[in-house]
Amino acid sequence: MNDMDAQDAVLNSAAQRDFADARMKAFWQGIWSLVNRKPNELLDFEEVKQKLRLEGGERWLGLQNIPLDKIVGSVGRYNDFTRSFLPRKSVDEDRWRRVNALARGAYGLPPIETYKIGDVYFVIDGNHRVSVARQLKAKTIEAYVREIPTPVSIDPDDTPEEIFLKGAYAEFLRRTRLNLVRPNSDVLLTEPGYYPQILEHIDAHRYFKGIDEDREVPYEEAVPSWYDNVYLPMIEAIRKYDLLREFPDRTEADLYVWLIRHQGALRDNYGGEWLSAEETARDFAAKLS
Repeated sequence: MNDMDAQDAVLNSAAQRDFADARMKAFWQGIWSLVNRKPNELLDFEEVKQKLRLEGGERWLGLQNIPLDKIVGSVGRYNDFTRSFLPRKSVDEDRWRRVNALARGAYGLPPIETYKIGDVYFVIDGNHRVSVARQLKAKTIEAYVREIPTPVSIDPDDTPEEIFLKGAYAEFLRRTRLNLVRPNSDVLLTEPGYYPQILEHIDAHRYFKGIDEDREVPYEEAVPSWYDNVYLPMIEAIRKYDLLREFPDRTEADLYVWLIRHQGALRDNYGGEWLSAEETARDFAAKLS
């Protein structure tokens, strides 16, 4: 056996051990995800694109080193690997081992191709390379990147359910453009059905602002005015009385909707003037206690 054959034998042996180890990890990761109810599936690019209502406009970012732990989905191969790109039974072992041997060789792996959405990446071509690189404990990988803009942030730990919620939020932002006029705003709800109610609040604020100022108020002016004068005061009251502590799985925007309802119910039941945001939050906190 010459030196080249001996080197190939060593690489192939190492690749075989790596694949067996990766498959065992995939098995136990599946068990662990069932116990902890944490996502173990790669995200389907087309499903995410549909949920976020992304429409074209992609931007070429070129060749980059990207973090492997931010690659959370695939275009077409999302059933072949776990969320951390461990190989499932459907993965061709010979192909995975060849890629592993290539990664261990003198030239390493060629760049993969990806889409970037928010802060995460989806593999267009190179799923096996990502799987091998993660098994070899690499932190980054070279990738050609195309970015698809989205008005909401996508995080590596997001579940399909959370992305569905962010899709509803993205539609709300497209209608209001709140993220453009108030870049630091956060009106993410855990109940997508609440967004029509918030849109009604904006319309009501626009109507009464028009009466107060005796003019037609443009919608693009009403949105930031509602945020500054209606939404933020309620959020500040929510924080002052630490109301979110009682509802750890909810968001401040959820509580805003609840308090607006509470405010209306108090006036309907007891009459008189509308309570301020702080008075409403204080009464809500008192009833909770």
